[in-house]
Formats: sequence, structure tokens, C-alpha cells
Amino acid sequence: MYSFMGGGLFCAGVGNILLIVSTATDYWMQYRHSSNYMHQGLWRYCVPGKCMTHTDSIAYWDATRAFMILSLLACFIGIVIGVMAFIHYSSFDGFDKTFAAGILFFISCFFVLLAMAVYTGVTVNYYGKRYGSWRFSWSYIMGWVAVVLTFFSGIFYMCAYRMHECPRNSNSH
Repeated sequence: MYSFMGGGLFCAGVGNILLIVSTATDYWMQYRHSSNYMHQGLWRYCVPGKCMTHTDSIAYWDATRAFMILSLLACFIGIVIGVMAFIHYSSFDGFDKTFAAGILFFISCFFVLLAMAVYTGVTVNYYGKRYGSWRFSWSYIMGWVAVVLTFFSGIFYMCAYRMHECPRNSNSH
């Protein structure tokens, strides 16, 4: 059970770091415009030598930002509850902390998956037609890696929950 929780905490910790870096950095997409390479993130866009804040409230940026922040929060709370389950912290005995952490990691995975899907769909349809030379960059890729890590965090914690629950259920018959 502890090896599953340890694996889940490791994946969640790395996933949370990737979520923070992905959300905060300006390399979601790179493109060539007027023979200059430019890049943009969720908060700013950069031309050679200068970065500017996105001033337009474009729905897909707002949705992607919101889903990334919600994913970050769910993952962080999942880590806190997961650590409490790992060390057998006795407060909040009314609910199973292992199960709660697993659910929060799945919620985090769902939110980051939504963010990545929204951003991917709009970017491919808009920039794919407008600019011939563009590509997704490393901040974007970190977001997809975070999807996988938060998913496996949820899997690990659900496996730990099942290992913890199975002996309890078999003794009650």
C-alpha cells in the first residue's frame, strides 16, 4: 500500500511542478511571422527582444488558464491529503484520505486534459490556417506530461485504497 502511495506522491509532485511551469511560461507555441520567430504562452506573447501581456480576453485562453489553475489546485490539495494518508494523520477521520487523494488526482487530470484539448483544438484550427510555420513548444508538452502523471497518481492512490479496503471487507464476512 505504501509503495503505491509513494509512487502516487512522486507522480503528483512532479506533475504539480510541471503544471506550475507549463502554466507560467511563455512557450506553448512558436511561430514565424514576417521572418521573425515569436512565441506565446497563456499570459504573454513574445516578439524578438520584447514580451507583452495578452490584453485581449479571448475565450480559449481564459478557458485554458482557468482549467490549468483548477488542475493545479486539485493536484496540490490531493498532494496534501495524500501526504496525510501516507503518514496516518488522524484528523478528518470521517473520510478515507487515500480515496480522496486519488479522486483529486483524477479531477486534476480531467482539468488539465480539458485545458490541453481546448488549447490544441483552437490552436490547430486557427494558427494552422493562418501561419505556415508554427509548432507547439515545451511548455505545451509539459502540460501533456502532467496529464499522464496526474492520471497515474490517481491510479496509484486508487490501488492503495483497494489494497487497504480489501482486507477490511474480507474480515467482515
